[in-house]
Amino acid sequence: MTLTGKKGLVLGVANKRSLAWAIAMRASEAGADLALTYQGERLEENVRELAATLGKESLILPCDVASDDQVNALFAKLRETMGRLDFVVHAAAFAPPEALSQPYVQTSREAFRMALDISAYSLVSLARGAQPLMTEGGSIITLTYLGAERVLPNYNVMGVAKAALECSVRYLASDLGPQNIRVNAISAGPVKTLAAKGIAGFSDILGVYRERAPLRRNTEQGEVGDTGLFLISDAARGITGEVLYVDGGYHVMGM
Repeated sequence: MTLTGKKGLVLGVANKRSLAWAIAMRASEAGADLALTYQGERLEENVRELAATLGKESLILPCDVASDDQVNALFAKLRETMGRLDFVVHAAAFAPPEALSQPYVQTSREAFRMALDISAYSLVSLARGAQPLMTEGGSIITLTYLGAERVLPNYNVMGVAKAALECSVRYLASDLGPQNIRVNAISAGPVKTLAAKGIAGFSDILGVYRERAPLRRNTEQGEVGDTGLFLISDAARGITGEVLYVDGGYHVMGM
């Protein structure tokens, strides 16, 4: 699954445990030229340090997906420096901490708006920005979770946002398919990422997966990276509009 000569954008790298970073590493190893984004100065240093460990130099750019101006500036810079895009990895998600700790019925209007904007609408805005740069077709992938389909403890409004994200994958796949642009999602099992720290009882969730998933173990970061590489490569050229589970089979179990 070579990506030699391919150019890609990866959003959502926070630290070395990020699933976006796992995909970025595999894409770089396969030969892709990458642009990585960061949100705010607090994460810039992390992203630059990680990018320095890749086999080739990467473009590092700021992007707050909640800002149309920053998204537009990002793609203007990519057009100027990279010329085109072959793939986009979208791993942006956020909900206010109180919206994850309180019952869903207590979700405020602002928390709901913020979660849906950053976690779901951002995929739409990024796809719109990437579309004119994908002159030879391309692949867009995003990250979701089983909480989009089932009620999981303390996932709350994020589950609703992920449901909107998965639906967006299908509509975008339909819109962009005629240009040979594929849109898919990876539904990973729980992994100890920075985002996961905001979910109360996360260690208990890991234990349930180990006990009940058919493979009897938790999902590994590298497994998500390998699946991401597959979806952005030509090996997955016939796949679009899909949610691909990388969770040890947990999603098939009834009890």
